[in-house]
Amino acid sequence: MLEENISLSQLMTLVINFLLGSAIIIGVGKGAEQDAWMAMIISTVLGLAIMYFYYFLISRLPGKNLYEIMEHCFKRYLVIPVAFLYIIYFLYISSRVVRDFGELIASAILPNTPIEMISFTIAMTMGYILYLGIEVLGRTSEIFSPYVVLFVLLLTIFLLASGNLEFSRIEPVLGEGIIPVAKAVFPSLFVFPFGELIAFTVIMGKVTRFKYVKRVSLMGTAIAGLLLTHATVLMVMTLGSDAMVRSNFPMLSAARQVSIGNFIERIDALVVFIMMLGILIKGSVFLFGALKGLEYIFRLPYRYFALPMSAVVSLFSVLISVNFADHLKEGLVIVPYFVHMPMQFGIPSVLLAVLLWKKRSRKRFGKNGVKC
Repeated sequence: MLEENISLSQLMTLVINFLLGSAIIIGVGKGAEQDAWMAMIISTVLGLAIMYFYYFLISRLPGKNLYEIMEHCFKRYLVIPVAFLYIIYFLYISSRVVRDFGELIASAILPNTPIEMISFTIAMTMGYILYLGIEVLGRTSEIFSPYVVLFVLLLTIFLLASGNLEFSRIEPVLGEGIIPVAKAVFPSLFVFPFGELIAFTVIMGKVTRFKYVKRVSLMGTAIAGLLLTHATVLMVMTLGSDAMVRSNFPMLSAARQVSIGNFIERIDALVVFIMMLGILIKGSVFLFGALKGLEYIFRLPYRYFALPMSAVVSLFSVLISVNFADHLKEGLVIVPYFVHMPMQFGIPSVLLAVLLWKKRSRKRFGKNGVKC
């Protein structure tokens, strides 16, 4: 198979844009209402632990991805069914990500455009990028990431200048106690977006200078967490907790409040750009995870599957839910317990336990099976 590598800076920007992804579209921590920012801070700390967990798993066998680690732990005939589960999982989450963006564009930007066409366009773009290679995805993320930070800064300045930010809207702090914050953190924020970093177990092995991967991946997670916390504060201070909870796209609703001298108004384009880049990166990373699984099973270069699987993602994104309300309920209520938890933490925990047991056995008995 063709060897590909991405740089440390590309890994960092991929992590940042991946975590922003759909989280910045639908908002995070809504269950905590005005304390959503606090839930986001706690989740960021947990997110750092989650990222370290995935790094620790991959670092046991540097250079190998999730599927190769599974084969190291178990026989291939046992691994293939589990690999198929991960392929379906990655394709399913990629489809959900595409659906998030399709709903945003269809309902808020281009209401007369069929969601099928929007989903097909973004999915095939993802497929074409991955057909060109993971390096192209890394460069795309690296090139456009500075604009994300710039646009978030501009949005903050515009909201301040237009007088829409009211500090009183984040009060009272813990007015309903710690329970709503805890419920917002687990399982919702625990598995979305941070638990979804499981997709990077397929990418980390391709990073140059692997010894710095831990530092860079944790830094990317921390930066993304801070950006999401900042975005959450902006949404609460602009809309208030009630309006934020009711809004399907609170970040976009907040941006539409900007009005400076009847000249600078409705800066939707800035927010849509941030969301579009995040969706492109996140959907592509999940799709790449599925493609590498197909490469492992069929022993063919993953590029062969890029465009067909992107078409599958496009189709799934339309069929998974009948409407946006059903889509959100499925993703925030059902999926965390029955899909995310076993795929993000259950199977990886078993793999790590087997790896550590094998390492301990080798140390105890030596290479020739003789007890030391």
